[in-house]
Amino acid sequence: MGVRLLVLVVLSVALMVVDARFTLLKPVRSQMSLVLMQSYWITDLPQRLWQGVASQFGSRTELVAENEKLKTENLLLQGRMQKLAALTEQNVRLRELLNSSALVNEKVEVAELIGMDPNPFTHRIIINKGERDGVVLGQPVLDARGLMGQVVELMPYTSRVLLLTDTTHSIPVQVNRNGLRAIASGTGNPERLELRHVADTADIKEGDLLVSSGLGQRFPAGYPVATVKEVIHDSGQPFAIVRAVPTAALNRSRYLLLVFSDTRTPEERANEAAQAQEAQDRQEGSTTPIIPATVPKPAAPAATVTTPPATTAPAVATPAQPARPVKPAATTPAAPAAAPATTRQRAQ
Repeated sequence: MGVRLLVLVVLSVALMVVDARFTLLKPVRSQMSLVLMQSYWITDLPQRLWQGVASQFGSRTELVAENEKLKTENLLLQGRMQKLAALTEQNVRLRELLNSSALVNEKVEVAELIGMDPNPFTHRIIINKGERDGVVLGQPVLDARGLMGQVVELMPYTSRVLLLTDTTHSIPVQVNRNGLRAIASGTGNPERLELRHVADTADIKEGDLLVSSGLGQRFPAGYPVATVKEVIHDSGQPFAIVRAVPTAALNRSRYLLLVFSDTRTPEERANEAAQAQEAQDRQEGSTTPIIPATVPKPAAPAATVTTPPATTAPAVATPAQPARPVKPAATTPAAPAAAPATTRQRAQ
């Protein structure tokens, strides 16, 4: 019995070392996730049943109050959405002026949390969307309040998400008030983030909202990340100690959003922008020759006006008439033509 136990211990340690240092067991883990998916569903079944029973036996008063509350929130959200629609259209126009290829509205898909990593030193969760659903590594995940983390491991029907508060996670952020850039790192505490290497003289204070800056091309810009809770200035240190609280409910959110942003590389974006600029130049070049073609048309009547005298002059002085011997007839009209001129001068 002791020998079997020792063999199993050695085998388990070897498997853990191979899994940690190599990727040989990744296909096996992906296949095992298909089996564990059923266990996740079974373990979550009691909670689903309890929620179903509670919703069936909810009192009418609570339902009416909740309905009124939802109506009020719906009206408020509709008012905000009208303003956001105008801002979105304005943003689109500005991006068109700047020839920017960045996306304004990202595509999102709803996912559900089905498990958590039991290791207390890592902050990871499991969602019910995987590689078959189009999820990719590094894909941002957020809830109704802000960013939660990113996908770090893919399986056919599930994925593992690394939360912002994990000690190995960092995200570039900026202060929404003045645009100050910083790096927010996890501390291992689900209620705290720290801003690293912030100058002691930086313009940051308690209550500032930190949003994703979009640097690194991993997280989309403009999503809430955290709120500054404490700023400690030490005259003997070059950097201030800045602590923040995540805006997302990392320990309470059950339904999440997967953000499908632009996955093109900077080179592809530059090439597409150059192609679009060339197409625009060609379109402008094809329209500009039409203007000179229409300008000479008004000059055509002038050319036709000047041509008749050129045609009539040879008609009057044709070479056939001077060739005839009747020269006195040509000279006699000239004398009367001069005579009236002299008579006019005498009359004057």
